[in-house]
Amino acid sequence: MKSLLSLFILFSLFSFSARAQVYYKDSSDKPTADAVVTYKAKALNFLVMGDWGRNGADHQREVAVQMGKTANLVQSQFTISTGDNFYPSGVRSEWDPSWHYSFENIYTDFRLQWDWYPVLGNHDYKSNPDAQVKYSTISRRWQMPARYYSKKIAINGDTTQQVLFVFIDTNPLIPEFYSNAEYGPNVRTQDSAKQKKWMEKVLSDPSPFIKWKIVVGHHPFYTGGSRTDAYDTKAIRASLKPLFDKTGVDVYLSGHEHSLQHIIPAGKMQQVISGAASERTPVQLINGSKFAASEYGFFVLSVTANDLLLQTVDYTGKLIYSYTIRK
Repeated sequence: MKSLLSLFILFSLFSFSARAQVYYKDSSDKPTADAVVTYKAKALNFLVMGDWGRNGADHQREVAVQMGKTANLVQSQFTISTGDNFYPSGVRSEWDPSWHYSFENIYTDFRLQWDWYPVLGNHDYKSNPDAQVKYSTISRRWQMPARYYSKKIAINGDTTQQVLFVFIDTNPLIPEFYSNAEYGPNVRTQDSAKQKKWMEKVLSDPSPFIKWKIVVGHHPFYTGGSRTDAYDTKAIRASLKPLFDKTGVDVYLSGHEHSLQHIIPAGKMQQVISGAASERTPVQLINGSKFAASEYGFFVLSVTANDLLLQTVDYTGKLIYSYTIRK
């Protein structure tokens, strides 16, 4: 009986690993079988991925290969990482071997040598978060000047049309982390009120040249994954939603859930979860969901002054979702 039970469990695990869960709210959002990634010549094109550093294991290397191919196809200008950059417990220093085995030796395509803009995930907090900041002084492509930072990037080189990117550290915004044995030591050194004050100032920039406001953080506001009603999801939503509504954030990019999701909740802001660059976990549609996939992969974003094209690519290079957000 125990042998039969063990075989059933193994079969169930194999069945899940062999089948991707891909859900669409509207069937019209499902690309045709022969659809390919669209290249927008006059757009700001970039990749968004997250939850990845596993020494190449669990499809990390396969996703990296497709990232390189896609980056060349769309002439990607940079890559955004939504956190949990190194499993299982971050890096100890800027000289940690994981930099080689999980980053430098994995994302080798020439187009992936362009700038990377990362944020910190909870796993990155287990060792030395500031080591990832310090690595910016060693690596030309790793652009992380602080635990949170911002950057304006022109669309197609036109400085009168800009995207304001705000990269935040969501870990200190979760109250339960302060008493956590692993996260607590590095969370307690942070001033969450100071970060939120900074956030409001940056997001309230009155420049008429800012066409889009995009915030990047690790923990999602909403999710159809296992953390739909989790304490960290609720904490981030309670802490940041009023601020994002007030300052008119257009898109929030996050990871944490090891899946690919697009959610349109009530209000202006839309949410993208890209946390499946080396692991995938079960997912479902929730209120506001447009797309949810338990599949290895990443997002491609193409931004112009008036629209933002979301495209999702899996680890085989297949386009599995496409949607345009219009101003």
